[in-house]
Amino acid sequence: MDVLHTAVWVDDIETQLSFYCDGLGLERTREFDLDGVTNTYVAGESDTEIQFKHDGTERNPGPAGIDHIAVGVDDVDATVERLVDDHGSEVVNEARTLADKGVRIAFVTDPEGYVVELIETLEE
Repeated sequence: MDVLHTAVWVDDIETQLSFYCDGLGLERTREFDLDGVTNTYVAGESDTEIQFKHDGTERNPGPAGIDHIAVGVDDVDATVERLVDDHGSEVVNEARTLADKGVRIAFVTDPEGYVVELIETLEE
């Protein structure tokens, strides 16, 4: 068994894709329409994807129980700066190092208001 993807509704698919693809460096992996809904997937180096659902209406129910989406990055501080400057992200939690876990993390918002945890694995 494996986790394959998480699906979230979005109102502005192009802005969302700009944030995740241009801002975070994820790749658009596939897209299809089904029953009037466009389903667009993005992923990084793993097979796990985020599915964005969009039907041209304002349907995004907001985070609705989703605490955050986690994305691995090479440099948390540079990524936060780029997302704030280029994509209007708000910083939810400033960058901090969790030495015992070997990571540096920060939390920002995406264009739809979902919280995104940025995780940088630190060298040992």
